[in-house]
Amino acid sequence: MVYLARRPDRVILSGQYFIHFAVMGIVLPYFNLYCYHIGLTGFQIGAVSALRSAVLVLFSMIWSALADRFLARKPIYILCLFVSTMIWTFYFYSNGFWEIFIITLFYGIFYSPIISFLETFTMELLGEEKKSYGRIRAWGSISFIAVVVFLGKAIDHFSVEIILPLVFVGSLLQTGMSLKIPKTGSSSERPALHQLKRLYTRPVIWFLICSFLMLMSHGAYYGFFSIHLEHMGYSKTFIGAAWALASVSEILVMINSKAIFSKCSIERVLTISFFIAALRWASLIFARSPYFILVSQISHALTYGAFHMGSILYIDSLVPQDFKTVGQAANNAVTYGLGLMAGFLISGSLYENTGSSGLFAASGLIALLGGALFSTHKREKNGFRS
Repeated sequence: MVYLARRPDRVILSGQYFIHFAVMGIVLPYFNLYCYHIGLTGFQIGAVSALRSAVLVLFSMIWSALADRFLARKPIYILCLFVSTMIWTFYFYSNGFWEIFIITLFYGIFYSPIISFLETFTMELLGEEKKSYGRIRAWGSISFIAVVVFLGKAIDHFSVEIILPLVFVGSLLQTGMSLKIPKTGSSSERPALHQLKRLYTRPVIWFLICSFLMLMSHGAYYGFFSIHLEHMGYSKTFIGAAWALASVSEILVMINSKAIFSKCSIERVLTISFFIAALRWASLIFARSPYFILVSQISHALTYGAFHMGSILYIDSLVPQDFKTVGQAANNAVTYGLGLMAGFLISGSLYENTGSSGLFAASGLIALLGGALFSTHKREKNGFRS
């Protein structure tokens, strides 16, 4: 069924991304800092972080399978947003490790499928305009940058505890706005859960393996890039500027997504992204000049921005209509769940033994392997298309 997104629908979806990533801009950089502030140890903070990743992998798949099976994507999306928002309020009254751990478990159960559902809504609502996905997704990156920059100053002025009410208010706004998400043109027939095997075709499995490797290679960047720069003597201001430049370059690519995917196939964009990532990580082994480091950050436009857009579009084109939500959930779980988790674990071990040079060398090889595998196992021409 052809479904062309109207402008009000685009505004609603853009608003969902804007608020969702604004909340992420609070939680990702500052929640662990909050946990440290209330007295959790490094090991306990690590355990809470690992729990979030594990819950994301498991429950995003469960919720997505239920949504596709019972044709209840929007009701489950609203339910998960509302319940996770209510569970967040328990953080206001808890400061012990086991209390935080249990709240995080139940919060993660309901929060885990949100981004997968949102990606699926966007793909279906855009219909034949899917190449414009980046223009909607860019609003998430814009809010993430703004929140990370300005919240740091606010925390310095007040305290890190302000993140709790801010996340609650943001989540409440996203829940309210979710009621306005229009009904999509999905299938009217309920697929049986045993038909999930239709999702895991050879092209899908190979792509998930390659995506796992790509995000695994990013573990060194997200976990140790700032430490790497600090050890080379760069200031916090320069480190912040380097991260901001990467995010800005990502936004510019997303805004121009329609032009990019009109001129290049999804497969070509993904292939280029893999090999640019390999070059990017390899360059950090030798980069000492601030200009060279900043130039390498611009490549984030391809290694994250273009790759992320390409992966969403690629998975959407590979999976059958009845399992669109599960397809995006599998992509999210394997890449941002398992891939980053493996990347963090391996990077931590390598950094202790080889330092940042060995760490980025390994990351480059991992990205190169992912690109090589993808180049030799691209989608068969008769793959599923929406």
